[in-house]
Amino acid sequence: MTLRPASEVDTPAAPRLAAVLQQLARIFVGKDETLQLALACLLARGHLLIEDIPGVGKSTLAQALAATLGLNYSRIQFTSDLLPADVLGVSIYDERTQAFRYHAGPIFTSVVLADEINRAPPKTQSALLEAMEERQVSIDGQTRKLPDPFFVIATQNPVEQIGVYPLPESQLDRFLMAIELGYPGPAAERELLASGDRRAKIHETPAVTDPATLAAWQREAAGIYVAPALLDYAQALLAASRGHMGTGTTTGTATRRGLSPRAGLMLLAAARAWALLAGRPMVLPEDVQAVFPAVAGHRLAGGARAGAVQAQALVRSVPLP
Repeated sequence: MTLRPASEVDTPAAPRLAAVLQQLARIFVGKDETLQLALACLLARGHLLIEDIPGVGKSTLAQALAATLGLNYSRIQFTSDLLPADVLGVSIYDERTQAFRYHAGPIFTSVVLADEINRAPPKTQSALLEAMEERQVSIDGQTRKLPDPFFVIATQNPVEQIGVYPLPESQLDRFLMAIELGYPGPAAERELLASGDRRAKIHETPAVTDPATLAAWQREAAGIYVAPALLDYAQALLAASRGHMGTGTTTGTATRRGLSPRAGLMLLAAARAWALLAGRPMVLPEDVQAVFPAVAGHRLAGGARAGAVQAQALVRSVPLP
């Protein structure tokens, strides 16, 4: 992984973030850009959707992030019979106290892996909506705060597989980014085959940081400067996604639905986090371009994979500021 030396960085977080990426790269081999996107998503206080086939390391990525950042972790296997109470928790009557006692669900952890989320029915999927947006859950008339930081990594099976429920747009919009891991390169795959399952190394992985430091990094990322020209560029990308440029000119990258203003806010948050990882106190156009396919793809027509192709076409069609 190519990282800038500590002497060249401008932000206090950058050297330690470089150490985080280096440790992740020792566990998750050959996917440097994927690791940076996942960490940028967390720094931007977003949630991550991974769409890919089984066996390419989706759960390993979630566990490695949690271990490296010193966060507690839980995994929820989404199935066709999973109930909202299995995610959020349930109140059970206690005969000793003659009252209902709340038993918290696995959602009350800092890193939650929602595995195969689209195998659960829509009612159970919707149990995550308030948690992901408001970072709280409302149960039995009470609102309970979730941990801070709180990060959901959801895995999704390809929609052509049997027994899956398409995620509604309201659910997709809760994810800041959607990515694919893909197969490892030949060298990375050979190293994996020679050294064995990388999940065994996660338990030996020391935490590089702690939740309080991560929260400080998130605040630092939110304060990265975005120049007015970059705001114009982001707005032009939003306009292009809706099938027109600012002047109303039709482009060849028109989609069934365009990006919302909230998607624009998430794009800027992700670009700020990407700039922080690069050790810069301001966002550059290449930061926006680096995160745009992951932020926009699942919000465009055709799903994350087809949408990412459309997003890359949009980047090529919109001139730089």
